Amino acid sequence: MTPVHPETRIGHVHLKVSDLDRAIGFYAGVLGFEVQQKSGTRSAFLSAGGYHHHIGLNTWDSLGGPPAPKGHAGLYHTAFLYSDRAQLADALRRVMQAGIPIEGAADHGVSEAVYISDPDGNGVELYRDRPEAEWPRDAEGNLKMSNDSVDLTELLSHAPAEG
Repeated sequence: MTPVHPETRIGHVHLKVSDLDRAIGFYAGVLGFEVQQKSGTRSAFLSAGGYHHHIGLNTWDSLGGPPAPKGHAGLYHTAFLYSDRAQLADALRRVMQAGIPIEGAADHGVSEAVYISDPDGNGVELYRDRPEAEWPRDAEGNLKMSNDSVDLTELLSHAPAEG
């Protein structure tokens, strides 16, 4: 099979949520995405930098519903890629200031990641990639990703000054 074109990207994620305003409070109020459009109490579209949307939120089939049960098929997490370590540190600071529990953090060699959940129990990964030249490789040149710990206090020290 021919691989997909290398410039192909995941453009957005659309999540079923039980409470639209609560979800907007998390994605806009905590993570800082901007609401581009809101349609009553049924849907909203948020983005970074004015793009039409990176995140779609809707209650069309889920208004007032419970989180998806653990151990069932479905979305594992949505991953948000930050431009550099300082921006990842800023995201971590926002999460911690909001009192959202950190569920995990990992240094994968190719990236650093922090794991949390949104108010509906959807997994959220906040991460930054290392430059490709720094990715760990084995003797044959294959990627050698890891699952090492991240010092969150040290990471926070890279956050830009609050302004």
